[in-house]
This record gives sequence, structure tokens and C-alpha cells, in this order.
Amino acid sequence: MEAIDRRTAGGHSGVTPTMVSGWELGRHTTSHAHRKTLCAIYGKSVDELFAHQDQPLADSDDAPRLLARYADLYPAMLTVVGEARECLIVTGSRSRNGSYLEAIEAALVANPALVLYRVLHGPPHYRVLKQHLVRLLELRDPQDRSLGVKTLHLAVEEDQWAPERFFIASERAAVVPIPSLTSHEAFDSAVLLGPGPASRLLDHGRQAYAAARRIETVDDVRALEVLRERE
Repeated sequence: MEAIDRRTAGGHSGVTPTMVSGWELGRHTTSHAHRKTLCAIYGKSVDELFAHQDQPLADSDDAPRLLARYADLYPAMLTVVGEARECLIVTGSRSRNGSYLEAIEAALVANPALVLYRVLHGPPHYRVLKQHLVRLLELRDPQDRSLGVKTLHLAVEEDQWAPERFFIASERAAVVPIPSLTSHEAFDSAVLLGPGPASRLLDHGRQAYAAARRIETVDDVRALEVLRERE
């Protein structure tokens, strides 16, 4: 860890013994930045150091399933929410379906131990999403550790050059929207992923949260601009 810190701007990488153990055992995916650093430290290639992390995904039987209708996409998203028991990660800033957002809130009420990450990529596009963030903070305090861990993680990615990423993932499944197969305006197409790929998206979401600005209070939410005030 000290070698990683020395190669990190500011001298602190945030890497912990638990993280390193997870990388070594293949339980978690090492981020691109840390892979680059570790390759430099050990003088080895990505394939040499991280094949044990990547190969299980290639061997997975969790074949993606195409969802090409909103009638399939929306229930699949609700299923991911409803079946999450340990962790639920939602990314993106364009959510505006009130029933879907309410389902996420209901999942937190039903399962106090469910850990939620909500990572926005830029400000919320719709006021309903901003209101949802306020309700999440009313349901959970990000500072609370009564269950031993933080169970609410809200953040916004402010790097304008970072690509927007949209997905919802739990330890059981994930739904990743893709460009509509029917219309340039529609939200009706996605791929449904099984537990193996979904677990990798959980790591993706945690890494995105770590790199983003925290939203910890209602005042933090109120300070967010809504991009489409009239919708």
C-alpha cells in the first residue's frame, strides 16, 4: 500500500488491506488507475497480474438477455430493486419515473441493511429525481453506522469529460440501458445481466462513487441545479 501511495497524487491512494485482499482473491475488480500503478510497481502486464479477476467473467454462464420493449425493461428494473438483499447501485441523472424511484425508497424501508449507492453523472435532469434524493436522505443518514457500515452513498460526478453511465445493479442481476432499438427518443431497450457481470458493475459503481463529490445533506441536494425545470 505504501508503494501505491507514493505513486498517487497527494500521497494517499485510499487503498486498504481489505481492498488488496479482495483484489488478490478475485472478489473485487481492481480499477484501471490502480491496475496501471500496480503494473508499474511489479513490472508486469495487466494480463499477468489481473487474469484471475477477468477470466471468471469470460467463463460465466450469465449470458446477457436483450430487452427490446419498455414492457420488459421496466419490470426488469423493478425486479433488480425488489430482489436486492445486500447492495443496490443506481447510476445516471435522467430518472423520472416516479414509481421506479418510489420502489427504491420502499426497498430501503423494507431492508434496513441494504446498502444503496446512487451516483449521478452531472446534475439531475428532472425535479422528481432531486425530490427522490431528498427522500433518501430523510430515510437514511449517510453518517449512520449503527449496522457497522455506511448504508447510504449519494454522490455526483462533476467531470464534464467523464462518460455518462446508466445502470442498476444488485448482487443478483443488473439492467444496463442501451440506445433504443425502436426510436431515437424512446427509453425501451437494455441488456439484462446475471450475477457474475452484475457483481462487476457493483465494483464499477463503488469506484464511480469514490471518485465523485459526496451528497450528504438536504442542503447539498438543494444546491443541485435541475436541468429541465419545466418537465
